[in-house]
Amino acid sequence: MPKNKGKGGKNRKRGKNEADDEKRELVFKEDGQEYAQVLRMLGNGRCEAMCIDGSKRLCHIRGKMHKKVWIAAGDIILVGLRDYQDDKADIIFKYMPDEARLLKAYGELPENIRLNEGIGGLDEEDEGAADDYIEFEDEDIDKI
Repeated sequence: MPKNKGKGGKNRKRGKNEADDEKRELVFKEDGQEYAQVLRMLGNGRCEAMCIDGSKRLCHIRGKMHKKVWIAAGDIILVGLRDYQDDKADIIFKYMPDEARLLKAYGELPENIRLNEGIGGLDEEDEGAADDYIEFEDEDIDKI
């Protein structure tokens, strides 16, 4: 049986849960940056996002965030725009839900953006799903 040469297992490699996310200050956009909302994840460290300026961009998750900050559809992110490619951008920062609400309150994000739900619009589908069922009364059931 071989000797153990490492310093621990996979739990050591995972690291500790960093709880300092709660106390971080709000990051606002600068020149060459834009707010965006993730439309869908594409895999391979990329996603499709709708920027606040109205253009849809292919965004790349930078290496510092890769496998450390999990991004899902509907999240509000800060992207760095590229000078040489207008249809591509790099994800710089992911906002927590409470930070996104603060941005909306400060007027940084437009009022029509939906923060809490995913892009799919689940609430609208649930209301429409009620129309799929046909309600029968007791008399109708006897006829069937």
